[in-house]
Amino acid sequence: MLSHPLRCLVLLSCSALFVCAQEKPLAITGAQIIPIAGEPIARGVLLVQRGKILAVGPAASVVIPAGAEVLDATGKVLMPGLVDSHSHIGSGSGGDGSSPIQPDARVLDSFDARDASLRKARAGGITTANVMPGSGHLISGQTLYLKLREARVIDDLLIKLPDGSPAGGLKMANGTNSIKSAPFPGTRAKSAALVREQYLKAQEYREKIKRAAGDAEKLPPRDLALEELVEVLDGQRIVQHHSHRADDLLTVLRISKEFGYKVVLHHVSEGWKVADEIAAAHVACSVIMIDSPGGKLEARELDWRTPAFLEKAGVLVGFHTDDPITDSRRFLRSAAFAVRAGMTRQGALEAMTIANAKILGLESRLGSLEPGKDADFILLSGDPLSVYSHVEQTWVEGRKVFDLSRAEDHLYAVGGPGAGSPQRAHLCCFTSAWDLIAAANGDN
Repeated sequence: MLSHPLRCLVLLSCSALFVCAQEKPLAITGAQIIPIAGEPIARGVLLVQRGKILAVGPAASVVIPAGAEVLDATGKVLMPGLVDSHSHIGSGSGGDGSSPIQPDARVLDSFDARDASLRKARAGGITTANVMPGSGHLISGQTLYLKLREARVIDDLLIKLPDGSPAGGLKMANGTNSIKSAPFPGTRAKSAALVREQYLKAQEYREKIKRAAGDAEKLPPRDLALEELVEVLDGQRIVQHHSHRADDLLTVLRISKEFGYKVVLHHVSEGWKVADEIAAAHVACSVIMIDSPGGKLEARELDWRTPAFLEKAGVLVGFHTDDPITDSRRFLRSAAFAVRAGMTRQGALEAMTIANAKILGLESRLGSLEPGKDADFILLSGDPLSVYSHVEQTWVEGRKVFDLSRAEDHLYAVGGPGAGSPQRAHLCCFTSAWDLIAAANGDN
């Protein structure tokens, strides 16, 4: 076994080599490329370097630099990394039972960057996710927009704003989730009243700060909850709003218009009933495609045709997993279900990529294969909407973070003993309880 100093030297050397490798251009050739931003390219070339896309196009139009690493992907399909606009991977949490309105709670402070769910999401081709707190509150806290890079700590995953702060939205909800006994509201009307009350307070708080004009003696006491709502009012933070029933959806539109903040509707089970109203409000929708009956009563009129109705009305439509409600590894099925129910193929593919990037306000970086954008992409064995296709590789910012051919990645892609443990793939030199059980049963 290598001594500790020597192991460190080897790791540092490997790390240095990896960084140097990233300095070299990488060309993926031969695949059918679905750039989202244009027509599919039969045998295209994607050229990336230093985490960014340099060029994408037919082989005849892309010059591969001398010395570039070349990955032959003939027979494969290459498309942008998937963007999940609503997920609960990482075992994060938000507000507690002390109040129905807790905008100061941050998923950032409860997220496990080594949770096995992140590896499963990469296996599903997801490269960016909006990680949410739960929906049991009118305002349950701040979400995080994350790149699913290989990570040790949460900071390794963060998408940063120009000022260095983590990018994210604000999670809100209405309907039955937030209706409980006091101090929570008991009716839908009271739910709306409490939300209005908080935004009025935020307006007053913002006005006091403005009047203080930087004078510390005149500034109001700092209020973390109101600070976040002021960010919403100022357009710095998008509200990501859980809502199912048609009347609840209209309530969200009504209040967001009243206070002038940007909102995205999530789940939208009865969106098919009010598609024209949603379109008139210029509000985007993040839809969940549930493939089995059951669940909450207010979602009983959920319809697979909702994305098609919304698309026809002119609404920006994205999809989400709500993982663990639907499995991140099967995210592409959402697009397939929607096409089966009448949505256009292009609209469904955009709903997994560029539409969700727009929903998060990250469309300048993500969601399509275009020069200058982040080198987030996936390689598939076949058509992305086919049940027979598999995600074979997932790349984030030009680095491969999932490879189906690697045993440790294959475990998280297909399941089996240890797939729920972030350490299972690293225990190569030890006998696990599962191995002992298998040996006792005579299994190979």
